[in-house]
Amino acid sequence: MRLSSYFMPTLKENPIEAQIVSHRLMLRAGLIYQTASGIYAWLPLGLRVLKKIIKIVREEQNRAGAQELLMPTIQLADLWKESGRYNDYGKELLRISDRHNREMLFGPTNEEMITAIFRDSVKSFRELPKILYHIQWKFRDELRPRFGVMRGREFLMKDGYSFDIDSLSSKRSYNRMFVAYMKTFTRMGLKAIPTRADSGPIGGDLSYEFHILAENGDDTLFVHRDLIESNWKNRDVDYDSDLQFIIDEFVNKCAVTEEKYDLTKMTNDIIKVHGIEVGHIFNFGTKYSKAMNAKVTGSNGKLVELEMGSYGIGVSRLVGALIEAFHDDAGIVWPESVAPFRLGIINLKKNDSCCSAVCEKLYNDLGDDVLYDDRDERVGVKLTDMDLIGLPWSIIVGPRSIVNDRVELKNRKTGEYQELSIEAIMKRFAT
Repeated sequence: MRLSSYFMPTLKENPIEAQIVSHRLMLRAGLIYQTASGIYAWLPLGLRVLKKIIKIVREEQNRAGAQELLMPTIQLADLWKESGRYNDYGKELLRISDRHNREMLFGPTNEEMITAIFRDSVKSFRELPKILYHIQWKFRDELRPRFGVMRGREFLMKDGYSFDIDSLSSKRSYNRMFVAYMKTFTRMGLKAIPTRADSGPIGGDLSYEFHILAENGDDTLFVHRDLIESNWKNRDVDYDSDLQFIIDEFVNKCAVTEEKYDLTKMTNDIIKVHGIEVGHIFNFGTKYSKAMNAKVTGSNGKLVELEMGSYGIGVSRLVGALIEAFHDDAGIVWPESVAPFRLGIINLKKNDSCCSAVCEKLYNDLGDDVLYDDRDERVGVKLTDMDLIGLPWSIIVGPRSIVNDRVELKNRKTGEYQELSIEAIMKRFAT
């Protein structure tokens, strides 16, 4: 993509309304545009990040055996009345009526709808287990939306749902999602810490939150150092095996939020850290299947209520969380797996024919994941903007180095510069 024709409206100053780093940088770097309180348009640069996160989430869900579908955002209120949650959910639930005065709602979650779909479609234990998920925009009418996409009213979420014949099988599905979440966040360059949690309005008695570590995180955690030092990057997982031993690695070590920690038990192995919640998984047994009469025929020919779980990842929230975890004074520092572009090319002298020729060759040969700053702007503006948007690598092409067929390569994370031959650049980044 050529920056001269790309829609990337950056800001020089921090917006007054932005209180946290991620909100400020997302507005300044042209990732989002606020259309109403807690509601944002995703501009091209932000949408590229969102799509890369979605890709990782989808691949790890599919690898764990989950199947993707897509449910509507508007739901019938009757489904929520059937489960008993319609009046319990409170004012965060956006209630609407259609032209025929049918009560409807903009879904904040999909337990009721997926239960109805499964209830009407699956009749026998032989069709179990199943894990279904979708990635969909949702709405919660927050009283005080703030912190940009970290706590907005409209948000993109991956929510998945498991259906099993008994509690033992349901726990296996739960464990699959637990492990899949650890793999998902690791691929994004994040350190994820699962902590025991309350189930809230979704219900159930087995619930874990996934926090990613960030110095500016709004949650205080007390975590055993073994969990912080654990490495999931190259860990192979057989989803057909018993995964309980992996889960035990976490549940047998301390990892709790501040409000649940007993400070009198503090030891040298427990570290106080800050984190941001980005995922939540629940096993709620027959809470919804019982209320909504979702049953299948068991092996003995009798009807059995389905055992269920639900599994959420805040996809749009992850964009903000990643920035909170990876930034410096100059701007965002994206991990390569989720960066909007892998590589930036900066032409320091646009009217120099040699510089332009080299930039054009690099741009044409290095694939689609490249942003070429071909604007007729001052050098300082170009370098500042590239640091602000946080691409992992920048190739800087100037008249002094190009006479020797060399260019500069900048590592955004470390700030280090290398002078390399054009041939070396091509070998390193050619797709």
